[in-house]
Amino acid sequence: MRVDGGFDMEHASIAGSFHDYFRLVLADSSDLRARAYKLRYEVYCREFGFESEEHCPNQQERDDYDDQSIHCLLMHQATGRTAGCVRLVLADPRDLAAPLPFERFCSASLDPNSIDTAQLSRTRMGEISRLAVLAGFRRRPNEDRSPSGATDDYVISNNERRHFPYISLGLHLAAASIGLLSGLDGVFAMMELRLARHLSHYGIKFVQVGNVVEYHGPRAPFYINRAGLMDNLRPEVRELLDAITADLDVPVKRARLRVVQ
Repeated sequence: MRVDGGFDMEHASIAGSFHDYFRLVLADSSDLRARAYKLRYEVYCREFGFESEEHCPNQQERDDYDDQSIHCLLMHQATGRTAGCVRLVLADPRDLAAPLPFERFCSASLDPNSIDTAQLSRTRMGEISRLAVLAGFRRRPNEDRSPSGATDDYVISNNERRHFPYISLGLHLAAASIGLLSGLDGVFAMMELRLARHLSHYGIKFVQVGNVVEYHGPRAPFYINRAGLMDNLRPEVRELLDAITADLDVPVKRARLRVVQ
């Protein structure tokens, strides 16, 4: 069966293909986290205008949730460039009742018949947030420059481009892996409906738990628990999740201690 990008999931290893071109690194130092904030600035401020450049000192996009988050970077093997980033927001250890981003911005849209966040353990839930990919790693073959204005002397091969659809998959699995390693029961995410459909092709079955709202474009709140993730993953995607989890295991445990203390 072929699932976007022309890649045959039945006859090739997504894990091997992904790791040929990319690696996931936990941003467990101030320098690595600064890379994530800089990439977010390029995408969220300069490219899409979601956030104001004037509110981002040193060209780093940050918010109040960064200190209670575990951050991950997607590194391009051939160049060492940071291609993408994602964070998993955890409950604030200073105030467990404090809302996560989705609760803060769209709590009114939640469907109590789908999920009641009041019944969930605050220390065992999190939110996938600030997933961003540089334009140069999202552009189609016929596009000759990045919308953000970034230049790059490295010529990206057509073979590499064929595997770029797995960037989003890899970043979502990185966030899922962080959640699993942190002992969470499930995670939330604000996303476009088409992204949820895209992830479902791989067996990542997010459940929509609220109405579509305007939040950097039309998005809805989604939730996935451990069973919903592990019971539906395609074998090839489970292989990639296992590989990512092995890479992040020890760094996540160290980062978890930093966040909760």
